[in-house]
Amino acid sequence: MVKIAQVCPDYYPYIGGAQRYVKETSEMLVKKGLSIEVLTTDRSGTLPTEEKINGVKVRRFKSWEGIGHTITPGAYYFSKGLENFLFRYSTDYDVVHAHMYTGLPALYAARAKAGNRFVLNPYYHERSQTFFANILRIPWKLVARRMYEVADAVVCLSEYERSLVLRDFGIERTNVSIVRPGVNKDEFRRIPKWRRNRQTILYVGRLERYKGVEYLIRVLPKLDSSMRLEIDGKGSDKDRLVKLAKMLHVENRVTFDTASRDELLRKYAEATVFVLLSKYETYSLSVAEALASGTPCIVANSSALRGWVDNRNCFGIDYPIDVDSLARLIHSAIGTRVEGVKLDDWDDVAEQLHQLYLDVSDR
Repeated sequence: MVKIAQVCPDYYPYIGGAQRYVKETSEMLVKKGLSIEVLTTDRSGTLPTEEKINGVKVRRFKSWEGIGHTITPGAYYFSKGLENFLFRYSTDYDVVHAHMYTGLPALYAARAKAGNRFVLNPYYHERSQTFFANILRIPWKLVARRMYEVADAVVCLSEYERSLVLRDFGIERTNVSIVRPGVNKDEFRRIPKWRRNRQTILYVGRLERYKGVEYLIRVLPKLDSSMRLEIDGKGSDKDRLVKLAKMLHVENRVTFDTASRDELLRKYAEATVFVLLSKYETYSLSVAEALASGTPCIVANSSALRGWVDNRNCFGIDYPIDVDSLARLIHSAIGTRVEGVKLDDWDDVAEQLHQLYLDVSDR
């Protein structure tokens, strides 16, 4: 039996884009007969150190975020326990698959490589969200280059991400694959296909400045007073966004929430339009899920989001965002019938990773 370690900074019940990718593919790979362990960290210190979730063994190690996390949320994660475990036991696994280039857990896994194969999912952005984060990227890039040098395979989420990795790290193109995230198609087939009487703009994701959520608030005064904005997510920019809604006198039209999975699926299905104006994305699972639910999308013509724009189901808008243009685009997207969008199921994604693991193991 092929034994795989998935290394990531966080895992369920915390679910971001990378964590969702690891969880969905790990559970599918277990069904295919692979032995999967997730090696992760626990910032809270309240979660079980070991447990099994849907057939996947999860090992959690205490961690400390350090000052880097305040500059780049979700990054770094110091964990001596995880580092020691990897250096001691990495050879127990056929493949160690590390996630997130900006995370120390991935660097630990690269440095601990011995008899095992090493696969890297970088989730690599061209830039970071703040000036200080971009400064921090310079020394980190020098240190973290080791991940790419020892990787038997690098997995990117989009052609856009692959182009950045090839440009910035000088690795062989043949070593870089694209394995896009998937959706649970059965999950979306079960969603009732109906819409609310009122019109709703939906945003799902972290509340950080680079995500462009403020433009969704600024556009509300330009739209009919019946149009509402639902924001699902949390992050450091929330307080500023709440104040902005009050300043523009649209606070009664804006809802902040962190919904359960079932509630989120309902939101996707009921939304009039989904909007993501982020400057930096390597893929965007939220756009994929909105389209899977039959909801038209508007995205920024930036980073990997450009790949979604087909001007039939998903429409693009350039930076700098002009709120009048955004208002017109929202009006034109209302009533769009989503069709012909090709999305992979998570089972397809897991099968691609399974084949990748077999390929690197045979080298």
